[in-house]
Amino acid sequence: MRTHTGIYHVIVAAGSGSRFGGELPKQFCPLADGRPVLMTTIDNIRSSHTGEVILVLSHEMIEPWLQMCHAHHYASPSIVTGGATRWHSVKAAIDIIPNNAEIITVHDGARPIVTPRIINAVIETVRQGADGAIPAVAVTDSLRHVNADGHSSAVKRTEYRAVQTPQGFNASKLKAAYSLPYRETFTDDASVIEAAGMDNLVLVDGETTNIKVTYPGDIAIADLFLSRQ
Repeated sequence: MRTHTGIYHVIVAAGSGSRFGGELPKQFCPLADGRPVLMTTIDNIRSSHTGEVILVLSHEMIEPWLQMCHAHHYASPSIVTGGATRWHSVKAAIDIIPNNAEIITVHDGARPIVTPRIINAVIETVRQGADGAIPAVAVTDSLRHVNADGHSSAVKRTEYRAVQTPQGFNASKLKAAYSLPYRETFTDDASVIEAAGMDNLVLVDGETTNIKVTYPGDIAIADLFLSRQ
């Protein structure tokens, strides 16, 4: 597989993991091999051989991460200090990426089972002219829309997709989108670039195994999927 130039992969791992409930944020908890989730995430992004990786960490976790790397003889990517929200963390990474970059992808540090197929599908979709490419999978659960008064109504799940990462974007357009002011409605990078008026966002096939570790039981699920790779 050829190595793409001008491509940067931002791995966001600055979150506190409050829903996980452990002593450490979820991305630093060990998988079955004894290494933190984040190391497997980085390895799988690197396995696509498609660009430079930039890791975003909270200030408090930089030294513990470097200690983990030392203990596991692991080479960390370049580290950027994150901010108060995911948006601020991504912006911190984007701001150090050269202006002549071609494509930027953004991936969740707690999503360790990403495959080269997804990464390359995202990159090639942007190369073909999309403002952004978003991996997504069909929703299998029934869905209900909850109104402001607490009442709910059924919706057609066939009209919805569950969004994953990495999301990939034309680098100059993503930089322009992140130069605009922060909004609380930003939930992912696609929502940021969409708010900037760039709506040529293409869905690519994600994978049901590309889970985000969110709750303690997800560690066992991730280990199971990894053991089958």
